[in-house]
Amino acid sequence: MKTYKMSKERFPEFIDIIKSKGKLFGPVKQKEQHSFEEIDEFSQLDFDYQRTQIALKKYLTPPRYKTMHFTKDTIEEILPEDEKNIVIGAHPCDIHGVNILDRLFLGNIQDPYYAKRRENLIIIGHSCFPDDKCFCHSTGTDMVDDGFDLFLTSLNGYYLVWVGTDEGLDLAIAAEDLLEEDINDEIIQDYVIWQQIRSQKFRSDVPYFKYLADIMDLNYDSEVWKQFGDKCLSCGTCSLVCPTCNCFNVDDKIKMSAEEGIRERMLDSCMLPYYSLVAGGHDFRPSRTDRIKLYYTHKLKEYIGKWGQPSCVGCGRCVEYCPVEINALTVAEALYGEVGQTKEVLDF
Repeated sequence: MKTYKMSKERFPEFIDIIKSKGKLFGPVKQKEQHSFEEIDEFSQLDFDYQRTQIALKKYLTPPRYKTMHFTKDTIEEILPEDEKNIVIGAHPCDIHGVNILDRLFLGNIQDPYYAKRRENLIIIGHSCFPDDKCFCHSTGTDMVDDGFDLFLTSLNGYYLVWVGTDEGLDLAIAAEDLLEEDINDEIIQDYVIWQQIRSQKFRSDVPYFKYLADIMDLNYDSEVWKQFGDKCLSCGTCSLVCPTCNCFNVDDKIKMSAEEGIRERMLDSCMLPYYSLVAGGHDFRPSRTDRIKLYYTHKLKEYIGKWGQPSCVGCGRCVEYCPVEINALTVAEALYGEVGQTKEVLDF
């Protein structure tokens, strides 16, 4: 992986260069929240944030979009526009979220709508410091080695610029007058110290997260699920803000003439009532307890069985936005606590 050094004084010039390569988006503060918005100038960017409300999936699986136009005689597929979107300021956990979506949508059967958007998305990551809601240290997603085109590590007065792809290298070449290749011992020492300081700032460490799949198996019929089900509002906020939730519905809209129509895809959530309703009126998961159990066993257990890691990236969005404090941390703690309460001293 190629690495450069760039003075922060030259960073506005860097922004001007990458803006010429596509539509630029970055973290913008709006009232008390941050979100990725289109950027016109450097001054709009605010890298001093922990998490945006919605992660990078908004550029890959939009809330609603058209996939097909049809008549009685023809079918026309509607693919996304062929334009480059550049997102700067993405944190490591959010980039891991994109990597998870890539596995799902770019596997043996590729989703053409996702594939087109992913092809046209350039990701420039940015380093961060955690707050009390971040637990990416426990999920192993606090650092990232792939999934980005460029990654900026903010050090004392300068950035380390890591190149992750050929497209990232093209951007670096376009900005070559701003970049230095001499990475000396002093810079390496700065980076090591920064890593040590950052690691010490994590306050929501979950040391048993790697055992969670086994704990969930042991507690599959636990009363914990009913307790969470009684609290849950079925609002779907957790799915909306989660970087890896990707359930969708498909709707055909037919014109009154019945001569033509469009097919749309829209985000959905397994936490919402009627999500599991099928023809004939049967609902596989009619209760909130059933739905919340499905949600967390899939995210924290089943995905590990298929991919070797949870589909939770520890970003803390569910911790911040669930109005009744049901989130990956509280679920993990409740299940782990129940095992701890029933443990006996064993003679191994």
